[in-house]
Amino acid sequence: MNRRKFIQQAGMTSALAFISPSILSSCIPQNQAVAKDAGLQLYTLREALEKDFKGTIERVAKIGYKYLEFFNYSDGKYFGNSIKEVKSILEEYDLKAKSSHVLTGWAMPKNIGTMTNDWERAVADAAELGQTHIACAYLFDSERESIDDYKKLSELLNACGETTKEYGIQMAYHNHDFEFQTLESEIPYDLLLSECDIELVKFELDLYWTARAGVDPVAYFKEHAGRFPLWHVKDMGAGEEQFFSAVGEGVIDWQNIFNHASTAGLKQFFVEQDDTKSGKPFEEITKSYKYLKGISKS
Repeated sequence: MNRRKFIQQAGMTSALAFISPSILSSCIPQNQAVAKDAGLQLYTLREALEKDFKGTIERVAKIGYKYLEFFNYSDGKYFGNSIKEVKSILEEYDLKAKSSHVLTGWAMPKNIGTMTNDWERAVADAAELGQTHIACAYLFDSERESIDDYKKLSELLNACGETTKEYGIQMAYHNHDFEFQTLESEIPYDLLLSECDIELVKFELDLYWTARAGVDPVAYFKEHAGRFPLWHVKDMGAGEEQFFSAVGEGVIDWQNIFNHASTAGLKQFFVEQDDTKSGKPFEEITKSYKYLKGISKS
């Protein structure tokens, strides 16, 4: 720091001494450790949730996670637990449901609680849990055979976004790597960004799959500022296999990505690890949480 800057900051510090701390906290941008904001996508613990839903949620809370992203919603329940039961468990462990993953329903039309089957009830239940976002989680092979399929998806996302807006929830789309692969001379992900209403549909950028596709997330943040309020934070192992890794044990430059959180419009990120070599997902998500204590965001 040069002398002029030091004197300026010293003078500012003296002046700020007379201002309420509560006002300061809202007015001064600061780098903040991201661990306190860490969420967890529960898909990581799917087998444990099947065996002991409440016990699994308790273990997540003890690690330090505060926010959850759900999946496996069906006919008003998560893993056989009613919305009322899930809400009670979250309150017991001081956790918040921030988001959930859903499917289009095109490949499985009989599933209840998808974007095309009993959608408004699914949204109402999400609102009851306090969720702020709902993301389309995945496209099956039959749902993404052509560019026209992605145009159809954009229309569905926009329509679903109209419904979520009525409940104070933001619709979003979660990617894998196939959206970045050229299809009929177009990049499907770019088409979605173009065709989806900028207010009705945001994007949950999965940073592992983005890296796997050889795509620079920061470039997307800069080109489409504010459209990525959700991230999936999971690392990619070195080597040809590029297997899922605990955050901090792979090759992704997390500090650089979090340095651009404001540009992205980040509101919440979720640790996720689709699979583990160790077979010990609780240990993996604990390592990820501890690593994130050393990362800051501006």
